[in-house]
Amino acid sequence: MLVYGDATRRESVARKLETLRGLLADARASPPGIGRHSLLVDALIEAGELAQCIADARFDAAGQRDAASCEVQAAMALTMAMARLCARSWTSAFACWLDANDEEIAACEALLPLSIDIDVKQPEGYAFYALYPESYFIAAGRLQRRPWRVIGLRSIGTSLAAMVAVALGDTAPLTLRPVGHPFDRRVAWSGAPLAMPHAHHAIVDEGPGFSGSSMACVVRQLRQEGVAPDRIHLFPGHGNGPGPKASTETRALWSQTALHVVGTDELILHAADPAHRLQTWVEGIVGPLQAPLFELTGGGWRNAHGLDEHEAPPAHPWQERRKFLAHGEGGMWLVKFIGLGHGARQRFECARALAEAGFSPAVAGLCHGFMVERWHADMAPLTSEHLGCTALRAQLIAQLARYIAFRARSFPAAGESGASLQALCDMGRHNSIEAFGTGSGDAWDVYARQANQLQGRVKRVRTDNRMQAWEWLAGDERLLKTDAVDHHAGHDLVGCQDPAWDAAGAAAEFGLDAAELGQLLDGLRRHGCPIDAALLALYTPAYLAFQLGQYRLAAQDARSPIERARLEAQAERHARALRRQLSGT
Repeated sequence: MLVYGDATRRESVARKLETLRGLLADARASPPGIGRHSLLVDALIEAGELAQCIADARFDAAGQRDAASCEVQAAMALTMAMARLCARSWTSAFACWLDANDEEIAACEALLPLSIDIDVKQPEGYAFYALYPESYFIAAGRLQRRPWRVIGLRSIGTSLAAMVAVALGDTAPLTLRPVGHPFDRRVAWSGAPLAMPHAHHAIVDEGPGFSGSSMACVVRQLRQEGVAPDRIHLFPGHGNGPGPKASTETRALWSQTALHVVGTDELILHAADPAHRLQTWVEGIVGPLQAPLFELTGGGWRNAHGLDEHEAPPAHPWQERRKFLAHGEGGMWLVKFIGLGHGARQRFECARALAEAGFSPAVAGLCHGFMVERWHADMAPLTSEHLGCTALRAQLIAQLARYIAFRARSFPAAGESGASLQALCDMGRHNSIEAFGTGSGDAWDVYARQANQLQGRVKRVRTDNRMQAWEWLAGDERLLKTDAVDHHAGHDLVGCQDPAWDAAGAAAEFGLDAAELGQLLDGLRRHGCPIDAALLALYTPAYLAFQLGQYRLAAQDARSPIERARLEAQAERHARALRRQLSGT
């Protein structure tokens, strides 16, 4: 099934450096504390993204091979300067003095092509999986400072490697992009040997993923260059080892290599220093808590809402962001990870705008990747019982129209920030054929021809992309949309789309009949957001095909038979609707 994709954005080198200067200026103007530290980590991420893009540009120019260059060295030196700031801030409990760092920025301005545009890939670990660069600094700090060569794998490995290098004393870490099949990567390095005589070698990345082959291929290269196994160290994002697509050789290489991991729980939940604890950061926003933070990740939010077993919606645990329930003197709060870096601050502003407009829970603040918003214990996710109520359905349709129209007015998006209509058709064809056989691909020929004609009519906004019933809370004659700020920039191929995408999603998720869909479209029109009928007709099967693929893959990952059954039921529901769409019935 086709579901996943990489979120990218285009910006100039000059703009990247300007953003970095702004973050440092804001940090210097901020009082010591977690807020200032968070700005420094954002600066590290920006510098790492710049280094990744410059290294990738040199990589492409050299025929898909990495090699040393003064441009890459300057960008990595800037990343190292940011890493040193982050490390000092963390070890001082956020109280250290901040250096200007103008020298490293000036060096980049002198060497780098400032006017060119670069494609910046969203670092997945920072955006989705609560991966903190400080974890790598702590893990590396437990090793001896001896001669080290630190090797970071792109993309996210640029900034992570800088944190490891600061702890280990390597002043010039390397950055590599492994090439080849995703499950069988290899090193593409030219020039001097990758290994450094008499040194220990640290390989840094956010994985392993399905195969673990990216980090394994560097281990293999070092072993071939004569490095002893006990001089090779892996710094991954977790300690679970490679996934199900790992080869026997890859598993052997991983098993023979030392791992160094500090997890998020150790870093910010159970830290020895209270200044490093998430609970301390939350209390700085909402006041003293009456109990420790209570984990809601992995579907735990369903129990907190008191949902019956038969009404409980599905959850895809490894895709869920970390979230906690906080009991304060002034009520309860949801503490949810929304990411580090550029995207997180944009998502926070989106959440605040939605809350101020009355569409989402009130937002209290942002603390180093976690957003704190009001938890409504008096409201519950919509269930089939709710949706059987005629009055509530009418209220819901009216709220949907206001909500989608508000997003269309308030959150415009760049033209390249989402999948093209043709890409959505390619996804739809692939998922349909995998689900129903080759005959189901014929209908997509028609959709593909329409896509070419309709692309120019797409008006991209930061769509919600998650209109499922359980994402809406009902109570006291109110309807609130939750989880509404980040799915347009998720780890999938959809991205930002025309408002017609959310209209198609609402129709599919709430089973709107023709009359109800007409009411929704009339409401959108009254609120200044007319929906293009041709776009809606194309988006509808694409939405169903995407959801079918997403639930099928989620069901394969489910460890609980009950959870698997819930996910499979959703996949089958969308499969039935998609089959009807493709057959025209």
